[in-house]
Amino acid sequence: MITIGVLALQGNFAKHMQMVERLSCRCKEVRTADELFACDALIIPGGESTVISRLILKNELKELLFLFGKSKPIFGTCAGLILLAKEGLLNLLDVEVKRNAYGRQVDSFLASCEVCLHGEKKSAEAFFIRAPKITRLLSKEVEVLSRFEGDPVFVKQGHIFAASFHPELTNDLTIHNFFVEEVLLCKRRKKVSHARQ
Repeated sequence: MITIGVLALQGNFAKHMQMVERLSCRCKEVRTADELFACDALIIPGGESTVISRLILKNELKELLFLFGKSKPIFGTCAGLILLAKEGLLNLLDVEVKRNAYGRQVDSFLASCEVCLHGEKKSAEAFFIRAPKITRLLSKEVEVLSRFEGDPVFVKQGHIFAASFHPELTNDLTIHNFFVEEVLLCKRRKKVSHARQ
């Protein structure tokens, strides 16, 4: 059984927790270092990226989140993508982003996106709310898992994942299920690596 944490400083973290729990995984709110390192992976939810950044700094979590992301999976959605991106607070993902590129709150929309997960193409629902746009990939290590109107909206780099949209605001478990599967794979690889040492 894995434990997935959700950074619970601001934003709609409760919805992410509901999605993870629907997949029969342990899930916990993360606000402290002890809570963070009790998890196998972390989700950074959408919300106000500036506010979340200030709260991360206030709670002295910046360096700990960076350290966590160097060895364990992190999935950032919307504001979480901004924090993970190059020039973002955590700088764990080699992409450049433009904030609010998909419009204001009143321009929010639900779309169906084709995603490529483990080599298989699927359809997933995606809610765009004041969403950031990935404007540039800065490394060949960044893999595009989904595009919307030609632009990347779901990417991964190693065990770091990020989406422009909010998968937690739909009833579609496709994206969260993929992340859980990736967390399990990451954990198995570490066990094999430790066994060989």
